[in-house]
Amino acid sequence: MRQTHTSQDGFQNSGKSDSADPPVPAPHISCPECNSASAWKDGLRYVRGGNVPIQRFLCRNCGFRYSEGTRPVQNVHRQVLNSPAALVSTCRVCVNQTKVMLNLATVETRKQEQAAGATPIDKATLKGLIVKYMAFLEKEGASPETEYPTIVARLARLGANLQDPESVKTVIMRQAWKNGTKILAIYAYDAFARMLELKWSPPKLRQEEHLPWIPDEKELDTLIISCQRKILATYLQTLKETFADPGEALRLRWIDIDSVNNTITINRPVKGHNPRQLNVSSKLIAMLNLLPKTSERIFPRTYKSVSQSFWGLRKRTAKRLNNPRILSISLTTFRHWGATMLYHYTKDILLVQKLLGHKHIANTMKYTQLVSFKDDEFDVATATTVDEAKQLAAVGFQKFDELQGIHIYHRPKRFGKLWGIKSTDCGINSYQPDGGDVSRKHPSFFVFKCFVFKLVGQPQLEEAFQP
Repeated sequence: MRQTHTSQDGFQNSGKSDSADPPVPAPHISCPECNSASAWKDGLRYVRGGNVPIQRFLCRNCGFRYSEGTRPVQNVHRQVLNSPAALVSTCRVCVNQTKVMLNLATVETRKQEQAAGATPIDKATLKGLIVKYMAFLEKEGASPETEYPTIVARLARLGANLQDPESVKTVIMRQAWKNGTKILAIYAYDAFARMLELKWSPPKLRQEEHLPWIPDEKELDTLIISCQRKILATYLQTLKETFADPGEALRLRWIDIDSVNNTITINRPVKGHNPRQLNVSSKLIAMLNLLPKTSERIFPRTYKSVSQSFWGLRKRTAKRLNNPRILSISLTTFRHWGATMLYHYTKDILLVQKLLGHKHIANTMKYTQLVSFKDDEFDVATATTVDEAKQLAAVGFQKFDELQGIHIYHRPKRFGKLWGIKSTDCGINSYQPDGGDVSRKHPSFFVFKCFVFKLVGQPQLEEAFQP
């Protein structure tokens, strides 16, 4: 029986038997890289124009691929990628080696910034966890509009392993967020950990206290006038007159509007606020009646869509008027402005708390120190008798000085503008541009209606209201 032997160099030898025709030993070929003689055969290499194939070898020690012959060897694992010989086409390589190294370093840095031990979760698994989390929140009685699922999904996109509390804690604390935003993320993940029955110790952060920025009333009116859609203009006017939270205004239903008495009832408050009823102007009632009644809600839109529309309006208005202050106005600025003006015109902190729906008066106290009026922004009046003093106090004047037995009173000039009062004709006419009544606009000013008929014709008060 003839046997065929393949030598290391690829040639075949034949013979009748092993003893009769022993194989010709192949020449010893060592690895040119590490000089090791231990190698595997790695196929044959056929050269164009050649009749004899060339045996290729793979070093068992260093993994270097080489072959016998005089042709240059190729190291697959150490090939220089930015050399012209490695390119398939003749295109020029524009990225130098330094830039490649910087890019690799950036990628490596991003990997190191992820939390230690974090395991990336695929999109399908993450989606399943979020759906399960939403069902859990519904059982716990959370609001259907809660942002907790969005926050948890964002933490996962930032590199946090949702099943590792320490990883989530590291990601939260590394973000350049305010403490309020971090606390909200901690609350969101705390509910997620309870769903998965995970034990963790939440970071202890303290809420940052800051005073809201209060714009001028003209800037708010400019935004409302600049609205291209009447539904957005009506929504902003509602925020201005009701001092409502943006989420509370979106929850308003048509049954909450009383067109006869010009009132709006907030029966679905947010953030633990108290339900309340507020008087509004006839102008706002007319704007609401012009909206299409195609839904149970007055503003059948989501908070995200309203915010995006408002951001675009704010950007266009600031650019057109060349006023960068408008870019700082947010949807909650209308609430802050109304509360601040209301306190400085009434000095009644309990009234402000009631109209804002605050359960704790500590949340209302911040509005007592936001606005300081200049000396030339006051109307000044005097009183010499007790009746005159009562009459001045009833229309918003406050005593600030006394000189030679004459009591001096003052009030902000914008007092009459805000509440629709004209400082002429005895200074107490219940005048409004839209034909409304002061007593209907805000319940705390029902005294104006009572004094209208008593003060007309009294020369003392008329003299006191002279500009």
